[in-house]
Order: sequence, then structure tokens, then C-alpha cells
Amino acid sequence: MLAGLLVILAIGGLVVAGVGISRQVMPRSFTSVQRRQIEAWEVARRWRVTPKTQIFPIRIRYRLPGEQIGSDESLTLTARRLEIGQQATCVSAVGAGTGLVRLLDQRGCQALLRATYTDASSSLVLTVGVAVLRNGASATTAAQYLTHGPADGGGSVTTRPLLRPVPVSGTPAAVFGVRQRQLSWAVSAGPYLVVATVGYADGRPREPVVSDLYEYLEMTSMADGVAAAVALPLGAQPPVPRCP
Repeated sequence: MLAGLLVILAIGGLVVAGVGISRQVMPRSFTSVQRRQIEAWEVARRWRVTPKTQIFPIRIRYRLPGEQIGSDESLTLTARRLEIGQQATCVSAVGAGTGLVRLLDQRGCQALLRATYTDASSSLVLTVGVAVLRNGASATTAAQYLTHGPADGGGSVTTRPLLRPVPVSGTPAAVFGVRQRQLSWAVSAGPYLVVATVGYADGRPREPVVSDLYEYLEMTSMADGVAAAVALPLGAQPPVPRCP
């Protein structure tokens, strides 16, 4: 009986040891809270680790709605990148004393990245900016406030000038400045607020673009397409985190 008891105790010890070893060898699993924290961290670091040429692609395709121009099919157009601006503070990229800079400051804006594009005809120019905010809720509420857009933080147009353009000498955007801003588009993606500001390449100052439906559609389509192309990869859901 004593020998049998010793054998049972020995087997029990081996089982306990085996469970302990398996726990050390098997990958650790994260809780749902930990997963969300890691995913949020992965999205929040993208603006630092992603090459700027990937954040702002050299060419971006966008569509002009066919039903708005009397066609059965939409028209595919291309925006071409002219230059990527230097990383700037929110104050310098937006302008001190404006409502937007106060809005961004309240939401913990860390930096603002910008790039300038032109359309295929070189008649329109656009500067798109990525404002790095505190979190996703801050970016969503900022986009809603600026555009009175939908509750889900989707992009929408505003006639208010929101972003300082980045002029590029020797290009169609050579004279693209603050007085040339015609309209803007804003969309949120994770902790990022993406704003696109459009104007004419000929340097004309702001005018009521809504009076010309085709020009208005061209501008809004370009702003929407470029802003969405920049925002989508920045706010994309990261892979499920796994512990090695």
C-alpha cells in the first residue's frame, strides 16, 4: 500500500510538472482589454514608422460620380504628388488664432504632416494634412465638428479653410497659399484627422465655387479621394496581436 501511494504521488507530481512546463512553452494569450490596447498602440505609431512616401502615395486615383456629370459611369481621375512638406506643429500648419488650431490643441495634437498634389490637368491643386491626435474619439469628434458630418466620423466637405497649403515652386502649386483655398474635406481614421484643402492652380482667390456645379464636383471628388486614400491605411485594423 505504501509503495502504491508513493507511485500515485509520483504520477501526480509528474502531471503537475507537465502542466507547468506546458504553460511555459505555450504562447501566452492576451485578454480582450490587452488586445485593444496593443491594437490602439499599433495604429497610433504608424505616423512615426511608416515612410512618408507611403503615407502620401505618388499617385492617387479618385472618381467623379457619373450621375452628377450626365454619364452612366463614373470618371476615374488621378492626383499626382508634387512634394511632401516637412513635419510641422499644428499651430504652424493651421494658423494661430484659428478655430481649428484650438480644436486640435484641445484634442492633444502632436504633429501635422502635409503633402501637395495636383490633378491630371494641372488646373487644381490640393494640400492634404494628417493631424496626429490623442485618440480615435478625439479625431472623430473633430471631423464631425468641422464638417457637421455623419455620426460615424465619415468624411464630409466644408467651405471653411482649414489647412495652410504647402506651395511648391516650379509646379502648378507655386502660388497655392491661404487666400487660394476654396474648400476643404475632413475625415477621421483612428487617432488621425485627415484634412484636404483644394484650390485653383492659377492663383485666383477664394470664390463661391458652389455656383459652378462641375467645378464643385471636381474639387470635392479630388479632396474626398485623396483624403480617403491617405486615411484608409493609417486607420486600418491591425492584425490580432499574438505573444511569441
